[in-house]
Amino acid sequence: MAKRSSWGWVLLRHGLPWEPSMGFYQRFPLSFGFQRLRSPDGPASPASGPVGRPGGLSGPSWLQPPGTGAAHSPRKAPRRPGPGVCGPAHWGYVLGGRGRGRDEYEKRYSGAFPPQLRAQMRDLARGMFVFGYDNYMAHAFPQDELNPIHCRGRGPDRGDPSNLNINDVLGNYSLTLVDALDTLAIMGNSSEFQKAVKLVINTVSFDKDSTVQVFEATIRVLGSLLSAHRIITDSKQPFGDMTIKDYDNELLYMAHDLAVRLLPAFENTKTGIPYPRVNLKTGVPPDTNNETCTAGAGSLLVEFGILSRLLGDSTFEWVARRAVKALWNLRSNDTGLLGNVVNIQTGHWVGKQSGLGAGLDSFYEYLLKSYILFGEKEDLEMFNAAYQSIQNYLRRGREACNEGEGDPPLYVNVNMFSGQLMNTWIDSLQAFFPGLQVLIGDVEDAICLHAFYYAIWKRYGALPERYNWQLQAPDVLFYPLRPELVESTYLLYQATKNPFYLHVGMDILQSLEKYTKVKCGYATLHHTCKYLYSGMLCYNYWLYLFLYMFTTEGHIVSVDEHLRELPWKEFFSEEGGQDPGGKSVHRPRPHELKVINSSSNCNRVPDERRYSLPLKSIYMRQIDQMVGLI
Repeated sequence: MAKRSSWGWVLLRHGLPWEPSMGFYQRFPLSFGFQRLRSPDGPASPASGPVGRPGGLSGPSWLQPPGTGAAHSPRKAPRRPGPGVCGPAHWGYVLGGRGRGRDEYEKRYSGAFPPQLRAQMRDLARGMFVFGYDNYMAHAFPQDELNPIHCRGRGPDRGDPSNLNINDVLGNYSLTLVDALDTLAIMGNSSEFQKAVKLVINTVSFDKDSTVQVFEATIRVLGSLLSAHRIITDSKQPFGDMTIKDYDNELLYMAHDLAVRLLPAFENTKTGIPYPRVNLKTGVPPDTNNETCTAGAGSLLVEFGILSRLLGDSTFEWVARRAVKALWNLRSNDTGLLGNVVNIQTGHWVGKQSGLGAGLDSFYEYLLKSYILFGEKEDLEMFNAAYQSIQNYLRRGREACNEGEGDPPLYVNVNMFSGQLMNTWIDSLQAFFPGLQVLIGDVEDAICLHAFYYAIWKRYGALPERYNWQLQAPDVLFYPLRPELVESTYLLYQATKNPFYLHVGMDILQSLEKYTKVKCGYATLHHTCKYLYSGMLCYNYWLYLFLYMFTTEGHIVSVDEHLRELPWKEFFSEEGGQDPGGKSVHRPRPHELKVINSSSNCNRVPDERRYSLPLKSIYMRQIDQMVGLI
């Protein structure tokens, strides 16, 4: 059986086994109806779909469910390239502006990224963060956020409890200060990091009459506290002297206090899926909603798991893992897909859309990242099955990213029970998926999907919150400075070391500086700056020597073998501890996991692949056409 290219890139690096037992999936093309593809050097080549307007859709075949009709022929497994993360292959030229010749693409993106330019971009990313952070401290602290247009702070909307866009996130606990702690450390600003940590310890309290979303409080506040605590207490961290005089685990205790206040969300729910919101003083509000999104309820395991393993208290990981399993058991028996909104009391799917964006994105992300951190095999097994279903029902387009005929790969929104297309839009959160594909080693597919989102960015100078790929136009026009595309760009650069992705990072940096900077900052930009700054480091030694991973909110956590050791006797699966009959069951230890993967060759990336562009110009032209650039 053919193996997926560089399967398990990060899993192997982190000393974890990757078992590609999931099979290699039938993927079903979606005909976008492009006109015949025209090579920059030769005659037109045939396209698989019907001829239509450039970049548009024509004919009914793209509406058919997977597996039916000529437009949905089974997709063979991608060929495994040669040695290395991305082995030798035919490499062409990629993404240019609006020019039509190969030279135009090559001129803009090929070749090395000069060290002096890299330093300039790194300084620009740092300066953007400092500008926003300093203005927050001057005009908004101790409130949660800065309004950068009016140069004043804002917190929860006490006058309108139904204003969930504000109240779900802002809990009156100096959110921006807490959220920015590890960014200060990554950028090497030890004095400001130490000052900020002391401010958090001395001024932030969670004893507030604030009703917040469990998911937001977990990934933003709990995640940042744990990340900063680990940086302070890790003598091997590479960011500089981040020690705090007389530090006595205060951030860890604050994280515990917050998590305890979130626990009522997991009580009195018939399915084990938590309520979406909780009051930090009084618990679950009596008029609370019984509906929650899959991502919100199922993306708590990383932060809750780290807290449990640091404290030696299984409570937090247990409730988070129970929620994940409850959602997983509600997946469709026919497709293996999950919906995006569920009733926590009945288990009924209120939202039946299955996709990669809002409502589902981080659920898939945390299945894999939980395995990377904790080594629990059941997390990997769930991710394997979920990824197979995604490939079977959500993926459309040609079999391979960089060869063959047909339409560009695209992941669409479908009905979880039938696999039928539900709409023709994608949202900006889906741009995280190429990065997740990098983490599992599916680098080839990640290259193509990333190029699609970057083409949209090039057209608008930002990613619309929702983009209609059939109409070639945004459905929702605003851009809340989300970091997902930047994270995927960062991870693709780490996997390939191709300077093309540094050029993409520079393009994004310059767009942000040009279009989003206002009088007092950029609003919630620090996570985006973190990825951009990290990508522009002259040598990312800390990633390779110290093995850090980003959470879904962009907080760094060290992948430490101690997190794979359970400090309590009971285990969460049959991989360790005792089975229901009381019989002892073996659970792999960290050193055993490392031995399994001792033959990894993930570091060997051929030079010719690093300095040629990662997608042939004919395919990049096709993607540019798809989004209306040409």
